[in-house]
Amino acid sequence: MMGQGMMSGSTIRALAAVGLAAALLVGCGGKEPKTPAPKADAGASRTVTVGSVQRRALQGGVTASGVLVTSEEAAVSAEVNGFRVARVLADIGQTVKAGQVLVELDDALLRSQIEQQTALVSQAEVAARQAAAQAQRVNGLDNSGAVAKEQIDQRRFQAESTQAALAAQQAGLRDLQVRSGKMQVRAPVGGLVLERTVRPGDLSGGGQPMFRLARDNLIELSAQVPESALRAIQPGAGASVTLPNGQAIQGRVRVIEPTVQANTRLGQVRIALPVRGDLRPGGSATAQFTDLRSDVLSVRETALRYDADGVSVFIVGPDRRVHQVPVETGRRGAGFVELVRGPPEGSRVLLGAASFVLEGDVVNPVEETAAVPAQAKAK
Repeated sequence: MMGQGMMSGSTIRALAAVGLAAALLVGCGGKEPKTPAPKADAGASRTVTVGSVQRRALQGGVTASGVLVTSEEAAVSAEVNGFRVARVLADIGQTVKAGQVLVELDDALLRSQIEQQTALVSQAEVAARQAAAQAQRVNGLDNSGAVAKEQIDQRRFQAESTQAALAAQQAGLRDLQVRSGKMQVRAPVGGLVLERTVRPGDLSGGGQPMFRLARDNLIELSAQVPESALRAIQPGAGASVTLPNGQAIQGRVRVIEPTVQANTRLGQVRIALPVRGDLRPGGSATAQFTDLRSDVLSVRETALRYDADGVSVFIVGPDRRVHQVPVETGRRGAGFVELVRGPPEGSRVLLGAASFVLEGDVVNPVEETAAVPAQAKAK
């Protein structure tokens, strides 16, 4: 009996061990492992903030380069032809006054012509007085029979004829006297001498001006401004002009030219500058137009992406796919930037997440206003 009991205990312990092993086998891997669920596409589930291309009143500045030019030039030429230049009294770089003598012409030939014409006038005066006296003697003798009617008429006609001849000779003398006054070529306006083409010995009236003057030393900047910014610039607006030496001076918009260059889409803006000795026509300068405000197509600056190909934005299409579009920017202000060239008004663009997406990715767009946290709105 005792042997049977001991065998029964061993059997029980063996069976318990087998049961425990079976339990461990079932708990540790008796069943087949489940297949892990596939991960969702990260692009399809990415949530991004989008803004829109809208027309906004943007305030900012525009920088434009240009060339220094004269505000108005004056050409100096002789008014009489065929006279030799005797003296030249001005040179390039000098500042002359209005009415100042710049060139003297040789008037020796003209003086002799004046003397000759003066003598002809004197002869005409004598003949006119003689004819007038003869006509006076026959006054009151009409129909008297003392002098024939033909003789009376002849004396009167002679008096009128000599008087007309005298007037013609006097006119010729006045013409020569006027020419004599033109023997000195004077500056029509005051200003800086930009060019001199005359030399002693030249003949006047060659068709080319003797001098070119910058009227009143007025120099201005002809700045090339993008067409999109022209509407925001008004005559009289201020501008800061930086010279090549780095010095900045204040100018004012004098005129905006009405045409735009077809190939560059740039317009010319003339900026009047103060009179200075270091402003030279043909030099370069840069203008900064500040406090400009106008309605332009713009997006937030955070929408811009910069890479080797330039500046671009990512737009979100109706299918929620993103597409990269190159843009050309203009003025900036208040966190927005003008789109001179780019997507049309109303387009949705990615804000800040452009570096995390690729062309053709599918995104979950959230409008900019809806993306603001509630606590931020409460503040």
